[in-house]
Amino acid sequence: SRMKGPFPGKAPPARFARAPSPSTFFARLSPMPDSPHSLDPSALPAHVAIIMDGNGRWAQERGLSRSEGHKAGVRAAKAIVTECRTLGIRHLTLYTFSQENWGRPRDEVSLLFQLLVRFLGDELSSMEKNGICLRVFGDVDGLPLAARTALRHAMNRTARCEGMIVNLALNYSGREEILRAARLLMEKGVRPDGVTEEAFRACLYSAGQPDPDLLIRTSGELRISNYLTFQSAYSELYFTSTYWPDFTPEELRKALRDYAGRSRRFGLTQEQIP
Repeated sequence: SRMKGPFPGKAPPARFARAPSPSTFFARLSPMPDSPHSLDPSALPAHVAIIMDGNGRWAQERGLSRSEGHKAGVRAAKAIVTECRTLGIRHLTLYTFSQENWGRPRDEVSLLFQLLVRFLGDELSSMEKNGICLRVFGDVDGLPLAARTALRHAMNRTARCEGMIVNLALNYSGREEILRAARLLMEKGVRPDGVTEEAFRACLYSAGQPDPDLLIRTSGELRISNYLTFQSAYSELYFTSTYWPDFTPEELRKALRDYAGRSRRFGLTQEQIP
């Protein structure tokens, strides 16, 4: 169960050049090891996207309710946001609730949004203090009233934060995002020869942010499930059998070390890569 751009070839805006140090809640949960396995900051991705999968199975294997699995998933999300902020990863996108998830039992859907509202209420001040800007990919208007009210409040409060952007993919569908962008271009009266990649990107939820360099999926499933369909064209994919509640900062660092060892050629030969 899931609890669930761009500056291509360019440096990010100057306002993301330096981030303030994390404070109390967002202090690193576990120290970076002083060893050959330490991460090279220059090899870190600018944007990490995660499909947070496996809450229900994690709970089932422990004889717990699915609700306990989702609560554990929230704790895991806090830890990963913390670690990304500490490492200096500027963009993190979490697949929080897909459009397909509306088909789940009503009680489970209700609980997921209750947890979201509670999380925003508990952590908003810490997000502000630590320079974390909250954004949403998806149809906010289609969410329950309490959730969309809390989200809009949090987005307004953190709009000027410059240390990191956390995107929550909520009521989200990658295919629908592409259709939405096409409709927006049509509404603007853009002629066929004006439908460029740049113009199309400007109509995506991720406008102004880089594409994900690394897309992680937990729980052992080997698909991207309608997630960032346009933006993930050149993302490095990392699949792990670890359920989301067990995806600790060390598991994240393992994925980042794997990413750092890959060669991203974008259609070129290895000899052409600087």
